[in-house]
Amino acid sequence: MKTVYVFPGQGAQFSGMGKDLYESSAKAAEMFNQANDILGFRITDIMFEGTEEDLKQTKVTQPAIFIHSVVMAKMMEDFHPDMVAGHSLGEFSALTAVGALSFEDGLKLVSQRAMAMQRACELQPSTMAAVIGGATEVVEEACAAVEGEIVVPANFNSPGQIAISGTIRGVELACAALKDKVKLVTPLKVGGAFHSPLMEPARVELAEAINATEFKHPLCPIYQNVDAQPHTDPFEIKCNLIAQLTSPVCWTQSVQRMISDGAEEFVELGPGKVLTGLIKRIKKAML
Repeated sequence: MKTVYVFPGQGAQFSGMGKDLYESSAKAAEMFNQANDILGFRITDIMFEGTEEDLKQTKVTQPAIFIHSVVMAKMMEDFHPDMVAGHSLGEFSALTAVGALSFEDGLKLVSQRAMAMQRACELQPSTMAAVIGGATEVVEEACAAVEGEIVVPANFNSPGQIAISGTIRGVELACAALKDKVKLVTPLKVGGAFHSPLMEPARVELAEAINATEFKHPLCPIYQNVDAQPHTDPFEIKCNLIAQLTSPVCWTQSVQRMISDGAEEFVELGPGKVLTGLIKRIKKAML
């Protein structure tokens, strides 16, 4: 039986995350304290005791989820994945868990990624929306029909659940066009248009940091967001991580590919169970 470990992205955070690990394991506590030193502030205080608003800070959210996910993986005695995948930010957690990145390098890149994305968001007001119960082709056509604005499918989360991303006006126009064609269209409370061309300044900034970081061959293939294909070559992995910021997250396609490659058991490592729910829906749609 092939086992896949999956790692969540932004939005999975919650107050108190990781506190049980810190208090129950000296090794985990050491990693959390190391993270504080790497980041230059006590992120553990915010993770363990902070409010929901505290956790939404850009400099906190992504590193917090990364730390929690990687510590969980490192605490497992029987962590022997046949495949791994991560949703957006989760790719960095996955790569660190399987040894392609050191904990320090992974955390530094995630922190740089978060701040680069924040700066890109500040350059132009932008947003995202969730489209529920619509065929992929319908969503793609609605986005493509918008003129003079940027709006694209950004997250293929599960069949019938797609997020779109772009300028505020672009997303409004696409949502208006989709309103009568899908079950539900709802705005997302996000800082900007993630996984869209509006993240190009962040992509350029992160590319420099990624290219300057040493990546090793992972213990097993990682199925990456940009093409839903398995990768083990460090150069290919780097290229895909860089492209990820301005490309859609092909989560549905990644899970489908892993299942077709023999994946039977999926284990989610990190805060929450968002990916577990998505995988169940993807599996159901494949029956």
